[in-house]
Amino acid sequence: MEILIFKTNVTSKKKASKVGTLLSSVQTIKQWNFDLEDCDKVLRIVATELKPSWVETLLQTAGFTCQVLDY
Repeated sequence: MEILIFKTNVTSKKKASKVGTLLSSVQTIKQWNFDLEDCDKVLRIVATELKPSWVETLLQTAGFTCQVLDY
C-alpha cells in the first residue's frame, strides 16, 4: 500500500463527492479523502499500484486541477 497526496481545486463537499464517485470505481484505490480546509484542498489516496499521473489525468478529465505533492 502507498499513500498519494495531491493538491486540488476541489472546494466543496459536492465536488468532492463527484470526484469520489470516480475514485471509488477504481479497484486499486482502497481509501480516499479530501481535506477541504487545507489551503491546498488536499486529496489523499491509499492504493496499490497506482500512478500519480493517472490520478491527475482522471481529475483533469472531470474538470478539476490536480497536482501530486511530495511529502
